[in-house]
Amino acid sequence: MRIHLTSVFVDDQDKALRFYTEVLGFVKKTEVPLGEDRWLTVVSPEDPDGTELLLEPSGHPAVKPYKAALVEDGIPAASFAVEDVAAEFKRLRELGVTFTQEPLEMGPVTTAVFDDTCGNLIQIAQSK
Repeated sequence: MRIHLTSVFVDDQDKALRFYTEVLGFVKKTEVPLGEDRWLTVVSPEDPDGTELLLEPSGHPAVKPYKAALVEDGIPAASFAVEDVAAEFKRLRELGVTFTQEPLEMGPVTTAVFDDTCGNLIQIAQSK
């Protein structure tokens, strides 16, 4: 068994697609119209057949309070692996990304947390 798909709730799919592709560097994998919204996924260019991230609309009534509670408590909605947190932190900060946690070593991992501009905190992590 392996993870095939996971999702992050986004306030605006177009804005999310721009951020996740143009800033983070993911590539669009699937886009299927579903009424007002779309089944919209991105993948890592390093693993185009790997786990897909669904940019899921935040329309369900439970989503807004859920996302707000996570952000208020500083809890990331997702974590992405990177080879060098310090380098990725610098690259993203130069692109205007707002970080809520600068790189922090925590035992066997180094992490940083940023705002994805779509209502979520996202963690980047590097294993030692």
